[in-house]
Amino acid sequence: MKEKIITDRRLVFKTILAFAVFFVAFGIGVYAWIQLRHEEKIGGVQKTLRKGLSTNEKIFSGLFNQQKLVKTYPISEAVKNVRVNGRDGLRTPLDSAGWRLHVVKNNGDTLSFTLEDMKKLPKTDVVFDFKCIEGWSQKTWWSGVKFSDFINHYHLSDEVKMSYAGLSTPDKQYYVGIDMPSIMHPQTLLCYEMNGKPLPLDQGYPLRLIIPVKYGIKHLKRIGTIYFSNQKPPDFWAERGYDYYAGH
Repeated sequence: MKEKIITDRRLVFKTILAFAVFFVAFGIGVYAWIQLRHEEKIGGVQKTLRKGLSTNEKIFSGLFNQQKLVKTYPISEAVKNVRVNGRDGLRTPLDSAGWRLHVVKNNGDTLSFTLEDMKKLPKTDVVFDFKCIEGWSQKTWWSGVKFSDFINHYHLSDEVKMSYAGLSTPDKQYYVGIDMPSIMHPQTLLCYEMNGKPLPLDQGYPLRLIIPVKYGIKHLKRIGTIYFSNQKPPDFWAERGYDYYAGH
């Protein structure tokens, strides 16, 4: 095989070219970063990034199958020490005796429910891999009433014809917006028990949302109000630059 000889001149040329390409690419990257940093923000994040998140949402919501169940596990595999994925909305002292779940209907009427009202409906258990957007997950056991059963029992069929449900804590310090197909998924619970016992305060006592098709940021603790809308309701973490859809 004939040996390929690279002259000193050619070696110098290649070195200069490599450095030139590097500095041009670096300059383009810095320029793009500066432009992005000063770009108008939409929902807590730069316009270009929000467009990317919205595109992802359209793709994943289009692929969502309401009949496909999240994998479940036997109760024996559920952890005993359940991690708390945030305390926003729980810092205000709870008035346990005065707590009510308020559901705002499309006509403006508000229905109010006690915890005992929720317990009168059929109880459902789910053990699934609770996934936090911070990167950890745990197999956890939750019990409560299916959101869809609650809707059907109280004749809220007109409300769930809307595109979204909005939920907030009694103090309004934490709030989420959820697409209707996801919140009506058969594994979504209005949950009042964890590991077979009443919810601890830091896990959302007296009632929280468990929605296995979403990351933990959507599992609102200590539900105060539920309402319905065709426009995206405000969402605590989406306003801070996170993905609104938050499905996995």
